[in-house]
Amino acid sequence: MPITTLDTRTALVVIDLQQGMTSLTLLHPLGEIVARSCALIEAFRRHTLPVVLVNVEGKPPGRSERGFRMQVLPADFAELLPALNQQPQDHIVTKRTPGAFTNTDLESYLKRQGITQIVLVGIATSNGVEATARHAYELGFNVSFAIDAITDGDAEAHANSVSRIFPKLGETGLSAAFITLLDNKE
Repeated sequence: MPITTLDTRTALVVIDLQQGMTSLTLLHPLGEIVARSCALIEAFRRHTLPVVLVNVEGKPPGRSERGFRMQVLPADFAELLPALNQQPQDHIVTKRTPGAFTNTDLESYLKRQGITQIVLVGIATSNGVEATARHAYELGFNVSFAIDAITDGDAEAHANSVSRIFPKLGETGLSAAFITLLDNKE
C-alpha cells in the first residue's frame, strides 16, 4: 500500500549504512541509497523527530557457515558512513543479528520517545531491513518503507521483499513522498 500518512510520533530507522557495506555489490548504487537516506535524515531532524542509526558489528554466536564470510572484520567495519552526519541527538543501535530489535535497546528507546511508527531505509532489503520490519510489526509499530532508499545484493530477494513482504507489513513510498508528508504536517 502506498504511503498515505505519518503518525505524529514517527522515527526514521537507518539500517547498516556503514563502512563494512561499501565493498558489497548492490542492486542500486550505494551513493544513491545514502543520498536518499540522508535527505530523510535531514527531514526528520528538521522536524525534531528521532533518527536511529543502526550498525551491525559481527554476527550472532552459533553456526558460522552462513552470513558474513569474513572471519575477521576490518577495524572500521561497523563505523557509520560519514555522510549520515551523526548528531548527538541520534540514537545509535549496534546489533549482532539481522534485525535491529534483538538484544538491543531499540524497542525501549522508541517506546520512551512515544514512537508509534517507524520508517525504514538501508541495507539489505531482504535481511536487516526485513528482519527489523517484521519485529517492529510484531511489536505493534506502524511500519513504512522508503523503497528508493533500500537495496540488496540479490535482485530476487529484493523484489520479493518489496513486492510481497513489505506491503503485508506496512506502507511503502519514495523518500520524496515521506519528506512531503513531513513538511505538510506543519
